[in-house]
Amino acid sequence: MSWLSDPFSLEFVQRALLAGVLVSVLCAVAGTWVIARGMAFLGEALAHGMLPGVALATVLGLPVLFGAAVSAVAMSLGIGALQRRAKLSYDTSIGLLFVGMLALGVIVISHAGSFATDATAILFGDILAVGGGDLVVLAIAAALGVTAAALAHRSLVALAIDERVARVLGLGPRLAQTVLVGIVTLAVVASYQAVGSLLVVGLLVAPAVAARQWTIRIPSTMALAAVIGAAAVAGGLLVSWHAATAAGATIAATAIAAAGLSWALRALVEAVRRRAASPIALPV
Repeated sequence: MSWLSDPFSLEFVQRALLAGVLVSVLCAVAGTWVIARGMAFLGEALAHGMLPGVALATVLGLPVLFGAAVSAVAMSLGIGALQRRAKLSYDTSIGLLFVGMLALGVIVISHAGSFATDATAILFGDILAVGGGDLVVLAIAAALGVTAAALAHRSLVALAIDERVARVLGLGPRLAQTVLVGIVTLAVVASYQAVGSLLVVGLLVAPAVAARQWTIRIPSTMALAAVIGAAAVAGGLLVSWHAATAAGATIAATAIAAAGLSWALRALVEAVRRRAASPIALPV
């Protein structure tokens, strides 16, 4: 079993695994509500909408995480402003700002002439280069995300069921929506520097989709999604080590594969149940 244990005997792989587990916990909390509310596009848009902030921070010599946070918060506020002021739908607001922020980022990069950050690092990060400071940031972000989701649980449930009912019951659907966007933004920004934008989206959506096949209650979905996400990180690191592939991309592919496998297994279980429940035709 040395092929299984050898990679994880190295300290930098252990840090990568711990970082992936923390990201999985945070993304499981945010991703469960993203799936429940049909807001997967928001996570994708925020992840790529951070590009202008990352580009500006790199050009100006500022911390990349700071630039990503400013860009993501600006995009979140812009989405809300377009909804309220311009009376645009949620998807339309996200789509406009998504393209606009992405274009702005490309303009900044092209104007800078020499851009020191590799595009692969922006998309998939460098999880094998995670340091102690990154782990502290991820741990704090995970704790904040779980706490915020727990405190706003009732309002988020009411919002997911029916926004009008939540408003009648006085559960503050607008505040709940703000908290949800804040949790998603926190997950995307905190995880970005360690694992990149595409991996964040993969761990935000795929484990929650996989867990939803087997659970009904929100807390159960979050817990199972965290386990699936952590397993995808461990499996992705293992495959990456032995196949000499990019760690971040392999983890993202493993998470998507886990969602597909979960769907296929659920379909198989349902087919077996239907066949077992169907009446047996007896010979006359």
